[in-house]
Amino acid sequence: MTDLRNIAIIAHVDHGKTTLIDSLLKQSGTFRDNQSVDERVMDSNDLEKERGITILAKCTSIQLNDTRINIIDTPGHADFGGEVERVLSMADGVILLTDAAEGPMPQTKFVLGKALAQGLKPMVVINKVDRPDGRPDEVVDEVFDLFAALDANEEQLDFPILYASGRDGWCVKELDDERKDLTPMLDLIMSHVPPPQVDKNAPFAMLATLLESDSFLGRVLTGRVISGVAKLNMPIKVLNLEGKEVETGRLTKLQSFNGVTRVPVEEAHAGDIISIAGTTIASVSDTICDPAVKEPVQSTPIDPPTMAITLSVNDSPFAGTEGSKVTSRMIRDRLFAEAETNVAITVTESDNKESFEVGGRGELQLGVLIETMRREGFELTVSRPRVLLKKDENGNLLEPIEEVMVDVDDEYSGTVVEKMSKRKATMTDMRSSGGGKTRIIFHAPSRGLIGYQSEFLTDTRGTGVMNRLYHSHDIYKGDISGRRNGALISTDQGEAVAYAIFNLQDRGVMFVNPQEKVYMGMVVGEHNRENDLEINILKGKQLTNVRASGTDEAVRLVPPRKMSLEDMISYIEEDELVEVTPKSLRLRKRELDPNERKKASRAAKKAG
Repeated sequence: MTDLRNIAIIAHVDHGKTTLIDSLLKQSGTFRDNQSVDERVMDSNDLEKERGITILAKCTSIQLNDTRINIIDTPGHADFGGEVERVLSMADGVILLTDAAEGPMPQTKFVLGKALAQGLKPMVVINKVDRPDGRPDEVVDEVFDLFAALDANEEQLDFPILYASGRDGWCVKELDDERKDLTPMLDLIMSHVPPPQVDKNAPFAMLATLLESDSFLGRVLTGRVISGVAKLNMPIKVLNLEGKEVETGRLTKLQSFNGVTRVPVEEAHAGDIISIAGTTIASVSDTICDPAVKEPVQSTPIDPPTMAITLSVNDSPFAGTEGSKVTSRMIRDRLFAEAETNVAITVTESDNKESFEVGGRGELQLGVLIETMRREGFELTVSRPRVLLKKDENGNLLEPIEEVMVDVDDEYSGTVVEKMSKRKATMTDMRSSGGGKTRIIFHAPSRGLIGYQSEFLTDTRGTGVMNRLYHSHDIYKGDISGRRNGALISTDQGEAVAYAIFNLQDRGVMFVNPQEKVYMGMVVGEHNRENDLEINILKGKQLTNVRASGTDEAVRLVPPRKMSLEDMISYIEEDELVEVTPKSLRLRKRELDPNERKKASRAAKKAG
């Protein structure tokens, strides 16, 4: 049996975790010399590659002499925190990666807090030290302050530090050391991270941490063997968190990690991270164990969802023309399958069975789910996100509050503070971060932040960086005003005409191009006033037989505003929906008929 080390790499989004793992895999001889390897090999699905973020936690391993080092790549965004909390239970040590220029960010604080609470031994890597704006020494101080603020114990505060460039594949103990390869990091993992503290002689028990579906193997559970030895085809039972037996079965497949691939093995020993198949009901946080085991392995409870959206069948005039999966039954099966593998998501079916409320951690997580479904051929309509409120023991209404860290150029700080205060945010810290930049920290209700991202980028001319993190639940802050501008709504169905768009441009910003299909009740632009305005975007030019240089005006169109799926979801108001199909994203009114809209508006005013 080989020696083992289990280590997780945690960092804020875009600080270089996945790139560093690429370099570790290459230098450890995982790939053949002539093997073609993608960049960011751990970002295995299309959305991860496109967005450059890690969405799903994944395991890999490298061999160093007689030791196997299992490495867990974790998501950096707090929306995918459900993954992070669970995978940390598989590790004995943690590498905290921090950008040499940006320093510790809110998501760093989030994942590090989880790791320290589990008693993991940290090592700190200051990455991208070759950046021209890098300030590694100051960042080390900021990291130490963060550790102290998170109540790290004496042993955890005595963390070793390395300086690295993950992209170029080197790290050093001191900044002026020779920059060669990643050997210092591998040596430090061996000396600083303890081997798994497990009981090899007890009966087999394993905590399921990740769940995925495989078309050949069925349900595949990944986790760490807590005690004993797992052998192929051995009988097992599954205990849930309360200790109740859920099912019995056999281990039909045992797989260990070798580089980025899984390899079949005959047996696995305590401390190792493995994947198993053979269960039909077992899920995340369940204990898979020998029939003799009575007590389940303790697991971390998952933070509850803070936000929910309603998904329903697409009922627009263009329904069914672009997607292949359009029925509520198909949507239901897909959502419940997602909730089974992704424990940070909840799904509730409505009474009429036509719509489903999906709860998650934030707009990004919900947006990724909808984008994935869209690529699978689904057609849906999506409502405006709403935050999930709860009551305390005194009957007070509580809402989720987020910590928002904003880095902006000094000249825009006043605008940001003013906009955030309108959204009921409280400023807790404001300091200069050098280079003409200011860092401001707010505590803001999640409600107020829905739809603010695009406005924030406009206010800061695209230079601002905003990071959010769930902080706590607090007393409800009262009404927050929504979007200031009304919508431009199409009055008819057909193809948008360039001449009509040209004549309507001074009424607001358009969302559609000429020749784009529109229908009655579809939102085709943003009005430059507060009220909604119905417009005929299909009206062509009246043709006459008079031609003169003064009567024919050249049609010059302003390019339309194009929004991403997350932008659209956070842009809409209560009476609007986003229509999502594999080929198109459209904004529309909930009631397409103008008379029905007026009735619904009057009813809402009466109820309000």
